[in-house]
Amino acid sequence: MDEKLEAALGYRFRDPEKLRNALTHSSYANESWHNSLASNERLEFLGDSILGMVVADYLYRSFPQRPEGELTRMRADLVCEKSLADAANRVSLGTYLLLGHGEEQGGGRFRSSILADAMESVLAASYLDGGLEAASGIIQRLILADVPVGKLHNADYKTALQELIQQKKNQVLTYQPIGETGPDHDKRFRVEVLLNGQVVGQGSGSSKKRAEQDAAREAIEKLFRK
Repeated sequence: MDEKLEAALGYRFRDPEKLRNALTHSSYANESWHNSLASNERLEFLGDSILGMVVADYLYRSFPQRPEGELTRMRADLVCEKSLADAANRVSLGTYLLLGHGEEQGGGRFRSSILADAMESVLAASYLDGGLEAASGIIQRLILADVPVGKLHNADYKTALQELIQQKKNQVLTYQPIGETGPDHDKRFRVEVLLNGQVVGQGSGSSKKRAEQDAAREAIEKLFRK
């Protein structure tokens, strides 16, 4: 089964255990071994940085006329949860995940946050197994390939919202958490964004940062896209 995944990724692992580790969700590690360190969470941490660096390098070299702010927003679009989940779906990554019983029953194989995290973990595993060239190759094939400028939307919604409200003077934008749900290994955070003390959007996500982006997206839809 791993051979099919490796073929889809375009990279064959020298050490298959690294790939297995990348596919091991914390729910499985906790149920099977009572050891969260055996899950893919540490790989996810590393993969996030590798992805950000490779994408930043690609954008810097590919778009020499774009200012820093625009490059930042383009990068945000390419490394966001949706982009990563889409990449994971292209190689049917959810099929190969090792999930605990509860996560399996709850539809974890199809959850965007789990797929995105697993994609980052696979990138880290390929980096540890074959170096930056291996990880970069997967990123190029699954995330950067065939992405013309027109497909890169402004996914840094917080920056976009800030720029929009600054068109008027004395506008104050704040974000505040309003709750969280789910077990420790799969938290969902809820955040609201306020403009001059009035709630203009709410959002949720697998991290506070993602929830803030979702809240900013909703605020833009309500305030500027009527």
